[in-house]
Amino acid sequence: MTVDDALLEFAREKLYAAVICDTLDAYGLDNQSLPPEVRPLDDGLVLCGRVRTGLYMPIFHDTPEMNVYEHEIALVDDLRPGDVPVLVCGGNLRITPWGELLSTAARARGAAGCVTDGSVRDVRQIRDMGFAVFAGGFCPLDTKGRGKLMSYDVPARVGSVAIESGDVIFGDVDGAVVVPAAAAEEVLNKAIDKVEGENAVRDELAGGTPLATVFKKYGIL
Repeated sequence: MTVDDALLEFAREKLYAAVICDTLDAYGLDNQSLPPEVRPLDDGLVLCGRVRTGLYMPIFHDTPEMNVYEHEIALVDDLRPGDVPVLVCGGNLRITPWGELLSTAARARGAAGCVTDGSVRDVRQIRDMGFAVFAGGFCPLDTKGRGKLMSYDVPARVGSVAIESGDVIFGDVDGAVVVPAAAAEEVLNKAIDKVEGENAVRDELAGGTPLATVFKKYGIL
């Protein structure tokens, strides 16, 4: 099931990674948070959109026949509003699949950001753009002779987290979390309800009500 743009926008404005993880736990989906080393370039930005997977492999040479950018270009040119390319490098920080120019092209197509467990470069320029990017590290190297996107829109894993195109990915300063497509609408709506409950809890705690009393009343911590 595809989550509509209105719900994604509302989630982007109202939700945060921790409450989505709590909601996923309630559904028995307790392994949806990407490895903690996958961090935002800008802690103040929130990422929320539909996954488009891209799977990289390491390479150690380059020839005209290798055509390292072929699938990378095709994926970026095929991005639609609300898409988030998730570029899976197996945690190989020698592969740097994302930078300023791809950010520029992706943003022009309405993409909501990019996530990779590889590296990213042109960090200062991307921060200046205000484009939401999460990465496993920073590195100035190009992918040429080091990595190639072999296929996209295929099932993949980031760390131990299974991910597919059409899933929803949400990220903030706490990290990035994947919501499977089949459960995304229900999980996001339940998370929105949970935020409303947490707001009530926060107000009572701020007013001095004992934590035990508040927890007994709301069951939220």
